[in-house]
Amino acid sequence: TTRPSGITPKEWSRWRGFMSAYLHLNVQPDDLRAMSSLALAHMGDAVYEILARGWLCTQGRATCGNLHKETVALVRAEAQAAAVEKLLPCLTEAERAVYRRGQYTRATGLEALFGWLYLQGQLERINQLFGIIMEEKEG
Repeated sequence: TTRPSGITPKEWSRWRGFMSAYLHLNVQPDDLRAMSSLALAHMGDAVYEILARGWLCTQGRATCGNLHKETVALVRAEAQAAAVEKLLPCLTEAERAVYRRGQYTRATGLEALFGWLYLQGQLERINQLFGIIMEEKEG
Protein backbone atom coordinates (compact mmCIF):
# COMPACT_ATOMS: atom_id res chain seq x y z
CA THR A 1 0.00 0.00 0.00
CA THR A 2 1.09 3.54 -0.65
CA ARG A 3 1.42 6.23 1.97
CA PRO A 4 -1.61 8.56 2.06
CA SER A 5 -0.93 12.22 1.35
CA GLY A 6 -0.60 14.32 4.48
CA ILE A 7 1.06 11.48 6.44
CA THR A 8 4.79 11.78 6.99
CA PRO A 9 7.00 8.78 6.22
CA LYS A 10 7.76 8.45 9.94
CA GLU A 11 4.06 8.45 10.89
CA TRP A 12 3.29 5.97 8.10
CA SER A 13 6.04 3.63 9.27
CA ARG A 14 4.82 3.83 12.86
CA TRP A 15 1.21 3.21 11.84
CA ARG A 16 2.14 0.25 9.66
CA GLY A 17 4.24 -1.14 12.50
CA PHE A 18 1.28 -1.76 14.78
CA MET A 19 -1.41 -2.21 12.16
CA SER A 20 0.17 -5.06 10.19
CA ALA A 21 -1.75 -7.71 12.14
CA TYR A 22 -5.18 -6.15 12.40
CA LEU A 23 -6.71 -8.68 14.79
CA HIS A 24 -3.55 -9.13 16.84
CA LEU A 25 -2.45 -5.64 17.73
CA ASN A 26 0.48 -4.84 19.94
CA VAL A 27 0.49 -1.09 20.43
CA GLN A 28 3.52 0.25 22.28
CA PRO A 29 3.05 1.72 25.79
CA ASP A 30 3.91 5.27 24.69
CA ASP A 31 1.31 5.08 21.93
CA LEU A 32 -1.29 3.76 24.36
CA ARG A 33 -0.62 6.58 26.80
CA ALA A 34 -1.01 9.07 23.96
CA MET A 35 -4.45 7.72 23.02
CA SER A 36 -7.47 9.48 24.40
CA SER A 37 -9.76 7.61 26.77
CA LEU A 38 -12.44 8.03 24.11
CA ALA A 39 -10.26 6.15 21.59
CA LEU A 40 -9.71 3.34 24.10
CA ALA A 41 -13.45 3.15 24.83
CA HIS A 42 -14.24 3.19 21.10
CA MET A 43 -12.03 0.15 20.59
CA GLY A 44 -13.29 -1.53 23.75
CA ASP A 45 -16.91 -1.10 22.70
CA ALA A 46 -16.23 -3.19 19.60
CA VAL A 47 -14.23 -5.78 21.56
CA TYR A 48 -16.97 -6.13 24.19
CA GLU A 49 -19.66 -6.52 21.53
CA ILE A 50 -17.70 -9.24 19.75
CA LEU A 51 -17.23 -11.05 23.06
CA ALA A 52 -20.96 -10.85 23.81
CA ARG A 53 -21.92 -12.04 20.33
CA GLY A 54 -19.43 -14.90 20.50
CA TRP A 55 -20.67 -15.93 23.93
CA LEU A 56 -24.29 -15.98 22.76
CA CYS A 57 -23.42 -18.04 19.68
CA THR A 58 -21.38 -20.59 21.62
CA GLN A 59 -24.00 -20.92 24.36
CA GLY A 60 -26.59 -22.08 21.83
CA ARG A 61 -28.62 -18.92 22.27
CA ALA A 62 -28.27 -17.77 18.68
CA THR A 63 -31.85 -17.95 17.51
CA CYS A 64 -33.24 -15.69 14.85
CA GLY A 65 -35.81 -14.08 17.11
CA ASN A 66 -33.70 -13.25 20.14
CA LEU A 67 -30.06 -12.92 19.14
CA HIS A 68 -30.05 -9.15 18.64
CA LYS A 69 -32.20 -8.57 21.74
CA GLU A 70 -29.90 -10.67 23.94
CA THR A 71 -26.80 -9.00 22.52
CA VAL A 72 -28.21 -5.57 23.32
CA ALA A 73 -29.07 -6.75 26.84
CA LEU A 74 -25.44 -7.77 27.42
CA VAL A 75 -23.78 -4.68 25.97
CA ARG A 76 -26.08 -1.90 27.18
CA ALA A 77 -24.61 0.56 29.66
CA GLU A 78 -26.54 -0.82 32.65
CA ALA A 79 -25.24 -4.33 32.05
CA GLN A 80 -21.69 -3.06 31.63
CA ALA A 81 -21.98 -1.04 34.84
CA ALA A 82 -23.03 -4.20 36.70
CA ALA A 83 -20.09 -6.04 35.10
CA VAL A 84 -17.67 -3.44 36.47
CA GLU A 85 -18.78 -4.26 40.01
CA LYS A 86 -17.74 -7.89 39.47
CA LEU A 87 -14.39 -6.93 37.96
CA LEU A 88 -13.11 -4.17 40.22
CA PRO A 89 -11.75 -6.55 42.90
CA CYS A 90 -9.94 -8.55 40.19
CA LEU A 91 -8.19 -5.68 38.41
CA THR A 92 -4.51 -4.91 38.67
CA GLU A 93 -3.48 -1.40 39.64
CA ALA A 94 -2.64 -0.56 36.02
CA GLU A 95 -6.05 -1.84 34.89
CA ARG A 96 -7.80 0.22 37.58
CA ALA A 97 -5.92 3.30 36.41
CA VAL A 98 -7.12 2.75 32.84
CA TYR A 99 -10.66 2.16 34.09
CA ARG A 100 -10.57 5.42 36.07
CA ARG A 101 -9.03 7.28 33.12
CA GLY A 102 -11.90 6.22 30.87
CA GLN A 103 -14.61 6.50 33.47
CA TYR A 104 -16.97 9.09 32.04
CA THR A 105 -19.50 6.46 33.11
CA ARG A 106 -18.82 3.01 34.54
CA ALA A 107 -19.64 1.49 31.15
CA THR A 108 -17.21 3.80 29.35
CA GLY A 109 -14.50 2.92 31.86
CA LEU A 110 -15.10 -0.78 31.20
CA GLU A 111 -14.92 -0.22 27.45
CA ALA A 112 -11.69 1.76 27.84
CA LEU A 113 -10.21 -1.12 29.84
CA PHE A 114 -11.15 -3.71 27.22
CA GLY A 115 -9.83 -1.45 24.45
CA TRP A 116 -6.56 -0.91 26.31
CA LEU A 117 -6.10 -4.65 26.84
CA TYR A 118 -6.97 -5.46 23.23
CA LEU A 119 -4.60 -2.87 21.77
CA GLN A 120 -1.77 -4.47 23.75
CA GLY A 121 -2.66 -7.93 22.52
CA GLN A 122 -3.69 -9.13 25.98
CA LEU A 123 -6.34 -11.52 24.68
CA GLU A 124 -5.91 -14.01 27.51
CA ARG A 125 -6.62 -11.31 30.09
CA ILE A 126 -9.65 -10.12 28.11
CA ASN A 127 -11.01 -13.68 28.09
CA GLN A 128 -10.34 -14.03 31.80
CA LEU A 129 -12.20 -10.82 32.68
CA PHE A 130 -15.10 -11.55 30.34
CA GLY A 131 -15.36 -15.02 31.88
CA ILE A 132 -15.75 -13.44 35.31
CA ILE A 133 -18.54 -11.23 33.97
CA MET A 134 -20.37 -14.17 32.39
CA GLU A 135 -19.90 -16.72 35.22
CA GLU A 136 -23.46 -16.53 36.54
CA LYS A 137 -24.97 -16.62 33.08
CA GLU A 138 -23.26 -19.83 31.95
CA GLY A 139 -24.92 -23.16 32.29
